[in-house]
Amino acid sequence: MLQYLFANPLFFIGWLIALVIGITIHEFAHAYTAYRLGDSTAKMAGRVTFNPIAHMDPLGTLMLFLAGFGWGKPVPVNPFQLRHGRWGQVLVSLSGPLSNVIAAAIFALPLRILITANVETPAIVIQVLQAIIELNLILAIFNLIPIPPLDGSRILTALAPRAFSGVMAEIERIGPFVLLGIIVLTIVMNIPLFSRIILPLVSKIEYFFVFWPS
Repeated sequence: MLQYLFANPLFFIGWLIALVIGITIHEFAHAYTAYRLGDSTAKMAGRVTFNPIAHMDPLGTLMLFLAGFGWGKPVPVNPFQLRHGRWGQVLVSLSGPLSNVIAAAIFALPLRILITANVETPAIVIQVLQAIIELNLILAIFNLIPIPPLDGSRILTALAPRAFSGVMAEIERIGPFVLLGIIVLTIVMNIPLFSRIILPLVSKIEYFFVFWPS
């Protein structure tokens, strides 16, 4: 995304605003859901807040600009304090991606109205709305990948049979290195792995939110 700083400043500004909004919503949802389910760990760490500074992860933010996908600062959660056992863990993990999908749908409404009514709108407004929708969907889809420390891996770990706890613990240990390796290969070798999987799905969902039914 850094290449757009001078080539398309409006797109870059829109993406930067979307980045702050998307990550803040995602991480707040994790923290708030954990708190509502009985775990005050995130609240004591100052994460039940809409202050974006509390949720930005330096590496995850950098990856969003370099590779088009990334993550926020992980929310601390004590699963033993959560109500409903493993289902509490699933709800906390799922709340982040779900909040991003809901946010994308909400921000698609004004864009839909502007397009349908054919209202003359400043380009920056359209750029920001599109960027918010797309980045929220990217965050939702990317974080559902079952590789630690992404939300998908936590959902898988919570739902896995107890007999696989040792295997899941080992996956949890090496998962971040696997994820980092995939990211490095994607950037260094210019492998369009995510652009061929995530972005087409993002486009389809965005089209559904903005134009359906039409």
